[in-house]
Parts: sequence; structure tokens; C-alpha cells
Amino acid sequence: MFKVEKVTDDQGRVWIQDPPVARFLFQGTLASWLWLVVRIYVGYDFLEAGWHKFTDPAWMNGTGAGIMGFWTRAVAIPPAPAKPLITFDWYRNFLQFLIDTGSAGWFSYVIVFGELAVGIGLILGAFVGLAAAGGLLMNMAFMLAGTTSTNPVLAILAVLLILAWKNAGYIGLDRYLLPLLRTPWKQAPVPVRAPQGLTGTPQTVR
Repeated sequence: MFKVEKVTDDQGRVWIQDPPVARFLFQGTLASWLWLVVRIYVGYDFLEAGWHKFTDPAWMNGTGAGIMGFWTRAVAIPPAPAKPLITFDWYRNFLQFLIDTGSAGWFSYVIVFGELAVGIGLILGAFVGLAAAGGLLMNMAFMLAGTTSTNPVLAILAVLLILAWKNAGYIGLDRYLLPLLRTPWKQAPVPVRAPQGLTGTPQTVR
């Protein structure tokens, strides 16, 4: 199950092959049923969060009041010995820059429609890898701002969905969308070089 094989091509380069368990999880269509459950769980979480913000005037009236309150709390530095929510100064400076430039209004729309797009994409199985990458980006943004909640779990699941981008959406629209984009790309078989002095069928080097 976890056996890793090494294949040497005719130019002497060594290719490390995925073990059977990795091929099952990230290439086989049978595992698509597992990823369907993961997709629906993660997608519903994003869809629900995005819809809640979409129906909240604080996020959709153009003032950015919803995200501004979050940013203000995140960048605040409390008196010692209390520690700030944000650990990395560069991220605090980034949020402070957004506050100072009045970016809360348009950034609110990015978050709202980004969460909705991630949720819809994962549930429908459309471009699962891209949807999961977008979700992971938002999870990381919230965690860097000091918010945990469900973000760590969602981030881990998003990484797995990214790794399974070829088959995670097979029970979904990716079954038809990816072939239209000529993906997953067909790879030519790796030629194996036979040991010197021997002829016949090339062998796999383990």
C-alpha cells in the first residue's frame, strides 16, 4: 500500500512513483465518493458563511462596516502582558494598509462573493482544485488575523482537495469540465532503461 517504486528512464533520470494509497486517493475514481463528502462539508460551510454576509447590509452596502470591525480588532495591540491577535507584523501592516486606504468597501465584496464561489464550486464539483485553493487562501487570511473557529479543519481539508484535484470533482461537473480543458494531462509512459549488458524488456528499478 505504501510501497514506493523508482523508475529509471533511458536518460538515466530517476522518477519516484506514487505509492498505491496515493494513487487510490488522488487518482482513482472510487475515492471520488470520499471527496464528494468532503466537498459538500467544506462547500456548505463556505456557502452558508457567504450567504450570511450577502444578506447582511454591513457587508453589502458598500461601507465595509462588517469587515472594518474585524480588521480594527485584529490590528489592535493590547497593553502588556496581553498579546495581540496577529503574530506577524507584516500581516498587521497589511491590514492596517487596507484600513488606511479605505479598502473595506470593495474588499467586503471580494470576501462575500469569494465565499459564495468557493461554496458553489465545491458542492457542484466545478474546478475543485481552484475552489479549494481559494478557500484555503481565505482560511489562512482569517487564521493569520487571529481567528481560529473552523478554519484549521477547513484548511486541512482544502489542502487534501487540492491534492485530489483530478478526481475530487469526478462525481460532479469536473468530470466534463476538465476534459474540455484537456486535463488531467495525459502523460507518456516513462521509458525504463535496462541494466547495461542486458537486452529485452526494460525493467522497473525499485
